[in-house]
Amino acid sequence: MAGSSDKGHWDRFWSRPRRLEDIYDNDDRICREATRRFSVRGLHTLEVGAATARDSASLAKHGAVAVALDYSHKALARASEAGGGVMLVCGDAEALPFRDGVFDLVFHQGVMEHFRDPDPMTRECARVTAPGGALLVDVPQTFHPYTLLKKALMALGAWFAGWETQYTVVGLRGFLTRHGLVPESAYARYFSPSLSYRLLREVMLRLGVRMQLRPVLIPPVHRLRSRVRSSVENSAIGLLTGCVIGVFARKPRT
Repeated sequence: MAGSSDKGHWDRFWSRPRRLEDIYDNDDRICREATRRFSVRGLHTLEVGAATARDSASLAKHGAVAVALDYSHKALARASEAGGGVMLVCGDAEALPFRDGVFDLVFHQGVMEHFRDPDPMTRECARVTAPGGALLVDVPQTFHPYTLLKKALMALGAWFAGWETQYTVVGLRGFLTRHGLVPESAYARYFSPSLSYRLLREVMLRLGVRMQLRPVLIPPVHRLRSRVRSSVENSAIGLLTGCVIGVFARKPRT
């Protein structure tokens, strides 16, 4: 369907002849943010729309019992290449094949923004979250050049995912509250490396030239930029201007 993000888009995306190490991950932010807040050892976790399931693999290394779900067999085939002790499941985010309240942590990264109506998926994620457990939603933030870029490409019918939206922290907290969840904390992240570098690297890959995934030209400058970026990300400014935001919300026990 025009103006949508469907299984065909993702089957094509994950069918590209790319090595996993040539595909950007999220710099392990899901595991880092989760382990900053609580111990994941022994927790039952579910990643919805997992793609390569690298986030679940990272949680498994920290002792979680990790399950990763995606509806694209092509994506799950790439996830199986990575290994990592994760149980892979093919299923629909709007009809999760699990009992109520079986996961201590449910999360999705780069997924909800592709749903024109995110309510059914969110209800399912909340349903399978255990009372007292957490749901983490990680999505693009509205006020960033990335938003302008994708809107332009969508208008041209050239966006790789077909369709995508974006959120603010305030809007995301309100959305989760309406689903009976209690937002507890939020984070923001900027692109690293920059969006411009990633675009250049993608163009060069299509021309057959492989550039470094995460270049470090001058180590002292790189370290300084990383410290400054981290400081801004962890401020109120970061929540308003970051490329991506994430909100942890707790499911009430009663």
